[in-house]
Amino acid sequence: MEKPKVLFVAQEITPYLKENSMGLIGRHLPQGIQERGKEIRTFMPRFGNINERRNQLHEVIRLSGMNLIIDDTDHPLIIKVASIQSARMQIYFIDNEDYFQRKFTTRDKNNKFFKDNDERAIFFSRGVLETVKKLGWPPDIIHCHGWMTSLVPLFIKTAYKDNPMFTDTKVICSIYDDDFTEPLNKDFAQKIKMDGIQVKDLKHYKKPTFVSMMKAAIDFSDGIIQGSAEINQEVAEYIAESGKANLGFHPTETYMDAYSSFYDEILASKGSQQ
Repeated sequence: MEKPKVLFVAQEITPYLKENSMGLIGRHLPQGIQERGKEIRTFMPRFGNINERRNQLHEVIRLSGMNLIIDDTDHPLIIKVASIQSARMQIYFIDNEDYFQRKFTTRDKNNKFFKDNDERAIFFSRGVLETVKKLGWPPDIIHCHGWMTSLVPLFIKTAYKDNPMFTDTKVICSIYDDDFTEPLNKDFAQKIKMDGIQVKDLKHYKKPTFVSMMKAAIDFSDGIIQGSAEINQEVAEYIAESGKANLGFHPTETYMDAYSSFYDEILASKGSQQ
């Protein structure tokens, strides 16, 4: 029997960024799932504060070279890779000079939210899916971590749903305490739009905030995991009301087995819950 394939799409992974709970899960969860008999691939943004030399990142020429059009502008997609030798694990990085060269993640040195974070999220999510297509690696599950990954469920269930690579893919979204209070660009919904995405699919993005992005991710996911001990109350209530399969918060000692069992539960469920 073929090993189930799990694609991890993470906003942060330790040791590439400053250590936090999301980054630690991004680092250890794929390894644990691989050791439990599943095949894995892992992606994150190549933020400019990641030290390429120290972490031995290098470009994968055969995967780079595509252009993604966002808001009528072409943006070259660069793919880099690094290895965590002790885990026998590769990390793919989505890079682009316009979006990911600055020496910060989502805020500048004065803690100001980047105005183009909306486009960065679109580019990252689409970049992951286009690269997976190029790899010819159809995931059984995609597990998203962090608000910058939250467009992946929407894309999988709309624009990419008829692509043979993703026809049977289930999507799980982990919700963390990575709230931000700033609104995203008012034209966010228009920038997201592409073939296969209907106006009704974009209802949450008309007033784009952290909460509305999480609600949309929940709508288009097959399963939800509470990744932090405390999460936004409005989002927590939306999860409870959604009727989606969901897993409550698990601490470091128990999350690996709990997540692995949840994957099996989602894989066993028939059809999309969208």
